[in-house]
Amino acid sequence: MILVDSSVWIEYFKGNDKTLVLNTLIDHNTICVNDLILAELLPSINQRKEIELKELLLTITKIPLNINWNTIIYMQTQNLKNGINKVGIADLVIAQNVIDNNLELYSLDHHFELMSELHGFRLFYS
Repeated sequence: MILVDSSVWIEYFKGNDKTLVLNTLIDHNTICVNDLILAELLPSINQRKEIELKELLLTITKIPLNINWNTIIYMQTQNLKNGINKVGIADLVIAQNVIDNNLELYSLDHHFELMSELHGFRLFYS
């Protein structure tokens, strides 16, 4: 399964060509989200009253979040030791979720590429 980060969804909703591979992933039912990603996306979707889009997002497989704060602290400490700065807690939670559930991550945020090498999780490249 491929966890699709909010950075990809935002560009996909804008019609960005580099995210068109998401159509294939959706058709093959190989994508998932988590509550954190939905919490980043749904407020603006709700505000714009895009009910069909909200309903479609809520049909995607949702991976439960089990946050381990000791792991988050360790990951951020390792990031800082290795010059990976300004990674927000939300992105650390996403990385932990990917690792814990043996997922791939599809994100457009560069710091995930740096963290994937350090923490050993897989990225999806389109």
